[in-house]
Amino acid sequence: MTTSADSTAIDQAKRPLLDGYDVVDIAEALRRSPHIRSVDDVSPGDKAVWFRDAGGTGYTLSLTDVEPIPEDGPQGEAYPWDAVAAAIGNHPDFVSAELVSKPIGLNLDTITAVTRTDFEYTLKLTAAFRPRADSAEEEPPASVDRILEAVGQLRSRSDDNPDAVVFDASAGLLEHIAGTWDQQDDQTRQRAVTLALALGL
Repeated sequence: MTTSADSTAIDQAKRPLLDGYDVVDIAEALRRSPHIRSVDDVSPGDKAVWFRDAGGTGYTLSLTDVEPIPEDGPQGEAYPWDAVAAAIGNHPDFVSAELVSKPIGLNLDTITAVTRTDFEYTLKLTAAFRPRADSAEEEPPASVDRILEAVGQLRSRSDDNPDAVVFDASAGLLEHIAGTWDQQDDQTRQRAVTLALALGL
């Protein structure tokens, strides 16, 4: 005779390692965010979601790792990383979504998302630029204005801030890249955008 406990054990054993529909929920969550302009369609089993933030920059959100939650585990103008975490965290099929902590602060490109079906995803956020559909040329990663806005924020930091020297040096580098924008390759532009977004808080 099979007991309910035996049935539960069998069900757990048959349970797939990855819930393929969670990526669909992630895409849906991003579409609900007012800080995200567009999200590409995804299908169950896809490993990444491509979206564009309010400023027009494109990102690839990759599902780089997935682990089942232990039985005693938890139940139950924005920056792109904040918008992604908030959008996923507010979706009814997710318990939480948080930036990963590291010894010197938050890792702004890594998010941990916990589903109500007891899976924990590690999500990696990277800037990803695509050609426009109506043009063979690569779309510019971002407006230079965004870089210069970050420079202004960095320059406004008080001199008594212990990180003022780092902010000033970063501002100088970003100013140089912005001033030679047309001469920079896409990889350099992408890194400049990432740096500007990370430091222009």
